Amino acid sequence: MVPALDILRAASDATRLRVLALLRTMELSVGELAQVLGQSQPRVSRHVKILCDAGLAIRRKEGSWVFVALGSPAIVTPLIEAIDAWLPEGDHWRLADTARLAAVRADRAAAAAQWFEAHADEWDAIRSLHVAEEAVEAAMVRALGPGAIDLLVDIGTGTGRMIELFGTQARQAIGIDRSSEMLRLARAKLSTLDQVELRQADLYALPLAAGVADAAVLHHVLHFAQHPGAAIAEAARVLGPGGRLLICDFAPHEREELRLRDAHARLGFSDEQMLGWFADAGLAPVSIETLEGAELTVKLWMGRRSDGVRKVKAA
Repeated sequence: MVPALDILRAASDATRLRVLALLRTMELSVGELAQVLGQSQPRVSRHVKILCDAGLAIRRKEGSWVFVALGSPAIVTPLIEAIDAWLPEGDHWRLADTARLAAVRADRAAAAAQWFEAHADEWDAIRSLHVAEEAVEAAMVRALGPGAIDLLVDIGTGTGRMIELFGTQARQAIGIDRSSEMLRLARAKLSTLDQVELRQADLYALPLAAGVADAAVLHHVLHFAQHPGAAIAEAARVLGPGGRLLICDFAPHEREELRLRDAHARLGFSDEQMLGWFADAGLAPVSIETLEGAELTVKLWMGRRSDGVRKVKAA
């Protein structure tokens, strides 16, 4: 445990308190922190290093970007509670930073949405270029198994391929996407399936009540998310007891051009990251499968909203 004096020293700076407040909202790159704080990246990096040395933050390098998140709850939570108790409710720095952060997030969301709109017709083809899609879909079918699904939620449904794949297995399926163009294409593709509903919404705010779904799928969606942990938590929220979340995405890689050319916010995910988000969302890990043999390695992670399953099966 980091000594209390080191923690308090690290927090005894106005800029570092602002950084901590921003990281409570979402994981941010050093460049994004610099943009919100109105300071140079080297200066922000020095502040981040002090916070990391005290255990109040952690850094994760991903390609040429460095992302920063809050540190261990055992260290961070007592300090945050104290700051909340001491800080005036109308603190002008916090209000200003929150407004600038909203602008940064809106800019990035707009860029991603614009890309989706521009590439809607090519989306299925782009997926197939990255991985052997037939092998991935077969693995996903094996993971969910042959049993009937009362309600399937496909988050980031795109052109509706996952609903097409599992549609006959699900008594009801809901596809959710923020792109109206994607939903238009999905409606055309899924017109022959009954009990399918498509909704325009954000993956961080699903238009569903808690505990209503039996299974949810995030198929090659999470690498576009600015806050993957929040997306997983929201998916877990709509699952009922025993409900399963199946995530298909990339293992960590260094293909920086995917971030610049294809609007990928994350260059893949490690098992450690994914299982940490599962734990935070109240999901017990069920299985992990690795599919190699293409340009990028594909991973399948499945978690269950249940206290009865704790062992992880790796393949």
